[in-house]
Amino acid sequence: MAAAVADEAATRRGERGDGEGKAAAGDAGAAFVLESKGTWWHAGFHLTTAMVGPAVLSLPYALRGIGWALGLATLTALAAVSFYTYYAMSRVLDHCEAAGRRHIRFRDLAADVLGSGWAFYLMVAVQGAINVGVTIGSILLAGNSLQIMYSSLVPGGPLKLYHFIIAVASVLALLSQMPSFHSLRYINLGSLVLSVGYTILVSAACIRAGLSSNAPAKDYSLSTSKSEKTFDAFLSVSILAAAFGNGILPEIQATLVPPAAGKMVKALVINYSVAFFTFYPLAITGYWAFGQTVQSNAIQSLMPNAGPSLAPRWLLCLTVVLVLFQLLAIALLYAQVVYEVMEKRVADATRARFSWRCGPCTWRSAHLWRRRCRSSARSWA
Repeated sequence: MAAAVADEAATRRGERGDGEGKAAAGDAGAAFVLESKGTWWHAGFHLTTAMVGPAVLSLPYALRGIGWALGLATLTALAAVSFYTYYAMSRVLDHCEAAGRRHIRFRDLAADVLGSGWAFYLMVAVQGAINVGVTIGSILLAGNSLQIMYSSLVPGGPLKLYHFIIAVASVLALLSQMPSFHSLRYINLGSLVLSVGYTILVSAACIRAGLSSNAPAKDYSLSTSKSEKTFDAFLSVSILAAAFGNGILPEIQATLVPPAAGKMVKALVINYSVAFFTFYPLAITGYWAFGQTVQSNAIQSLMPNAGPSLAPRWLLCLTVVLVLFQLLAIALLYAQVVYEVMEKRVADATRARFSWRCGPCTWRSAHLWRRRCRSSARSWA
């Protein structure tokens, strides 16, 4: 992968006079993984999967640290700032495309805008760390979701977390053979539906819990300790800011049929519409139901260590299943950037798409199994 990045940097330096950022001839990463066949609603599905995930289950906990008024105001402000940031980035990409420099990768855009070689490598490092981290985290959380289901069905069973991580990685290795980013459009549509589904379930469960006789006392006061209050505020803002993260917008825009001008705005509207109908209900109902006793994961709040469960067992199991399936979609989405670099190195863009799939299949599977090994190591630790 490092060799592929170095080769790409050298290619870019040689192409600066002919339109920086254009895909070089024979660029299999651009031809296969980032093929431009999508519509604006397909991009909306990709954007939503990249942003709206199980992290929304932590939003009630974020309000716990800064309270009702400041929490909702911060959530709204971050939504507005992030929307404008992504809108501005899409406009920059449109401008570069109109000027003959169509950028299909985040690293190419950064190098063009910042105008120096170091920006290219900095973006490779930052984006690579984010994508690998999200992939590993998704595998871990998916394995943990499977373990929760298994433990509820087979209490004291012999299977451990790493067994479920291996199972998740095996499924992802199979799904990773889908040939392009564009081919994930219906998987990401399903991810969108899943996020709305478990948000409705958890929000309804929180309302039920808040109205039940077993509900904890509702205390919305903040800590009296200045240092603790400061720490909670920074933690809350970081959770809220991370909820709007998206490190692959240029790659998503690259999947649009050229010219892409104006299409990403519609895609962002889809993205933020789903975010609005998932972030706010869950944040409000979760914090309302549990107040200062809310856990870092809303599902954990519904399953207290002491006392009966505050939600029906079937609802909790269904929620975990929906979260599990969406985590597979998220891991698959963020792995596309790594696959693009791999295929640029090992695939032959001059041949038919599936004539060289054996090479990429091997590399993609190896990448997922390497992520699985790291995830298993973390579970054993």
